Amino acid sequence: MPAFPALPAFPASPASPAFPDAARDAVRDDVLRANLRHATHTIRDKRARAVAELEDWDRLRAAGKAVKDHTLRHLDRYLLQLEEAVTAAGGTVHWAADADEANRIVTDLVRATGEREVVKVKSMATQEIGLNEALEAARIAAYETDLAELIVQLGHDRPSHILVPAIHRNRAEIRDIFRTEMGNWGRPAPDPLGDDPRELAEAARLHLREKFLRAKVAVSGANFMVAETGTMVVFESEGNGRMCLTLPETLISVVGIEKVVPTFRDLEIFLQTLPRSSTAERMNPYTTMWTGTTDGDGPSAFHLVLLDNGRTDTLADETGRQALRCIRCSACLNVCPVYERAGGHAYGSVYPGPIGAILSPQLRGTGSAIDASLPYASTLCGACYEVCPVAIDIPEVLVHLRERVAQGGPATRDGIRVRIRPAQRHTAERAAMRAARLLMDHPGALRAAERLLARARRLAPRRLPGAGRAWTDTRELPSLPAESFRDWWARERGTPQ
Repeated sequence: MPAFPALPAFPASPASPAFPDAARDAVRDDVLRANLRHATHTIRDKRARAVAELEDWDRLRAAGKAVKDHTLRHLDRYLLQLEEAVTAAGGTVHWAADADEANRIVTDLVRATGEREVVKVKSMATQEIGLNEALEAARIAAYETDLAELIVQLGHDRPSHILVPAIHRNRAEIRDIFRTEMGNWGRPAPDPLGDDPRELAEAARLHLREKFLRAKVAVSGANFMVAETGTMVVFESEGNGRMCLTLPETLISVVGIEKVVPTFRDLEIFLQTLPRSSTAERMNPYTTMWTGTTDGDGPSAFHLVLLDNGRTDTLADETGRQALRCIRCSACLNVCPVYERAGGHAYGSVYPGPIGAILSPQLRGTGSAIDASLPYASTLCGACYEVCPVAIDIPEVLVHLRERVAQGGPATRDGIRVRIRPAQRHTAERAAMRAARLLMDHPGALRAAERLLARARRLAPRRLPGAGRAWTDTRELPSLPAESFRDWWARERGTPQ
């Protein structure tokens, strides 16, 4: 059996293009922009109506924020409680410090079963660590079973959205992918196959059904983990998760450590806020929960891989740690004007959009071109904060990370407190800020500079040179006034300077 083709890896490298370079190509793709505009506007309009049905939405939002903040402050205690509960229920817990360790654990667990293929229910954590590529290198085929993930995998593509990974594809493109690729990796698409959504869904159902019935090993993620009971929770809309989580003999769940919540009662909040913020539904069609193993029911072996991979370092940042509240609803992507035009691939990460712009540079550091540019991939309009169901102040974290990129400063990497050097190409920015600070500290110099600019206003350029050129490429410089506000005030009110 041939191994499934590896997809482009997500971890950034020094060769990854910076966001402006990647976005420049994306905005020239008229089909991509049309697909994104239609999908994001549809989703966010439906979400607004679903949220408006709840009179206590603001209180639910505050409660979700409080639960996540409390958990993050006591994360060590709740993770140990979770491990104890999972073990008592018949599961086995593995701790993975980084992507390599997590991939090694999962690969060894699959090899131990003697199987050469696994089915997967959508897990962003496994995409984050490049698990499919690691399994492919070990000659183990990993088959995505979420419809959108299947489209991405068959198309040798990468996800571009948290909730709708194939949002950049239209129906005609999906039909062509199914016709061309399905037969290479299992049951072929029906002939003829149109682009009606029902036909496409039926083709995927038939293709996946044989894999569900054959697979002995499944890999999943989890939306939440309950420390009190050791329960894993998956929200999904298609039923593929139910098939993956019940039919195989061995189930391996790879979950970020921030997904834990203290008690089963805490789920009440997120059972209301997550569906409405993501799919604009009052509740998920499928909410699957499992606790360890049960004789004669479901998998006989359950393994939980708790993934750090930069999360502890993020936790050490008092401002940036709020990114770990994220429940992956994707509401911030659907209202972001930058994401709508650039698409998800420009972010160079499995986490696109506003949340990716603050999460990826913290998980991976700001040493690469793409990660140093992500905090600037925003207009700071604040729409992402307004729709976030756990009140992550994304603009605040973006400004915080911009300061880190431009100025450097203390940060935690691999559990060690280090001092980050300023990123390249920010020399002019730092010089401008130092000059501004010097002027602000010396009122006499500021007054002289204002008068000089007013007298030389006819010589002011229409475009800035050097580092300022990118700003004036799309904006007009404001015209300089004939006199400064100080001089106007003194003339009109007779106040001496």
